[in-house]
Order: sequence, then structure tokens, then C-alpha cells
Amino acid sequence: MKLTLTAVENIPMVEPGDDLVDQICAGLESMGESLLDGDILVLAQKIVSKAENRYVDLKTVVPSAEAIALGHEVDKDPRKVQVILDESNEVVRKRPGVLIVEHRLGFVAANAGIDQSNIQQNGVDGDDLCLLLPVDADASAETLRANIRARMGVEVGVVINDSIGRAWRMGTVGLAIGVAGMTALEDYVGGEDIYGRELLVTQVAAADELAAGASLVMGQTTEKAPVVLVRGYRSRANNPEVSGVQPLLRPKAMDMFR
Repeated sequence: MKLTLTAVENIPMVEPGDDLVDQICAGLESMGESLLDGDILVLAQKIVSKAENRYVDLKTVVPSAEAIALGHEVDKDPRKVQVILDESNEVVRKRPGVLIVEHRLGFVAANAGIDQSNIQQNGVDGDDLCLLLPVDADASAETLRANIRARMGVEVGVVINDSIGRAWRMGTVGLAIGVAGMTALEDYVGGEDIYGRELLVTQVAAADELAAGASLVMGQTTEKAPVVLVRGYRSRANNPEVSGVQPLLRPKAMDMFR
């Protein structure tokens, strides 16, 4: 098996309303490359959010009493805390400098994934412009996949990734927050290992592994490589009916860290 991860070159700075498929196609063409059936495109969440105009100017936010109190407790701008609460189902952990929440899409992340890095303030004074995650990252991935099929006549998978911390490890890692056209969680339960023993619990977070690998190619600072072409990956347990990121989310009843 040969697996390659290649940054799509010449992706411009994304602005609200930009057509990401046009930009990806132009970038591939500039490299002398084209998409093939079975390819997977991994996109950084940030460019999807920018294209979908998921910006919030904190000057327009009026914090609630809850946000003000929580902001003092965790030493964060109450306006930003309000936006975090608006994007969350619940607060999972908190301490000065740290606010961990369950995002309304179901996954656990710091600050509900709201970011202020690598964002041009576009005339907003100070550091008041924030970027939220897509409203529905699975739907965003599916729309991109459908548009690629319509324009290029190929069937590809799409993964939207974001850098997320983990409870038991230092540092961030790329994780899938939106998935289309591939099985996010491959279930091998009931199969056999190389010695014929039945597999009882084996599940592979395939979309997360691809997201993490692509993050190494994308970089985290000035690399400007927000789209990665993955070629050669073939799911051994593909189930078109099990799409989206939800299969990757551990149910609360099984979550020993909450």
C-alpha cells in the first residue's frame, strides 16, 4: 500500500463567499495535478469557516451575567466567553486560562474551537475579531464533495480538520470535525487478527488519522497549506451508511474523563 499526502499549492487567502472548489481546482491545475476517484481532500477548518463568513466581532457581543462571572473565573474576555457559551452544549472543565466545553456539534474542545490566530482583522480595532467553526461541518464537507463531483466528475472523500488538544497528551493534533464520502470510524469487531483470534473491540478512527497526517503537511504557523490531497487510502471497512463525524464521538456513558 502506498499512501501520499500532498499540499495543494497556490491556495489564496480565503475571504467570505469564496468558492473553495474553484480555488482547489486552480491549485491542483497549477501543480499539473487532477483529482482521481477515491482521493480524499483534507481541508483546514479555518478556510471553510472563512468562506462561510463565520466571523464574530466581539464589539457586537453583550455578555450575560453568566459569561461575566465565568470570564472572571477563567481570566478570559467575557465577550469571548459569551460566544463560547453560545457555541456550546455545556462547560466540561474550567480553570484560570482554560475553558473546555462540549461544542454544540458534540465534540469536546477548548474554547468551542473559536480562534483568533491567522485572522486578518479587516479594520476591526484591536483583537476583537473571532472565527467560529462551521455551523455544520459534516454538511460543509458534503457540499464540497458534491460540488467536486458535479464539476470534475470524480468521487472523493472530504475531511475538515481542526487542531484539538487531548485530555491525556500534551500538544494539539489534527482531528476530523467534518467528514463526507468515507467511513470516519472503521469497525473491525467480529473480524480476525493474523492468528485467527476474533476482534472484540477494534475500531479505527480513520478520519482522525488522516486529519492528523494532513496537519503535519499543513503546518500550524506560516506554511499557508490549508488543503492536502490524500491518495492511496482505501478503507477496509467502508460503510456508506455510516457517514459524518458522529461515529467518532464517544458517548458520555463511556467517557471516563467527564
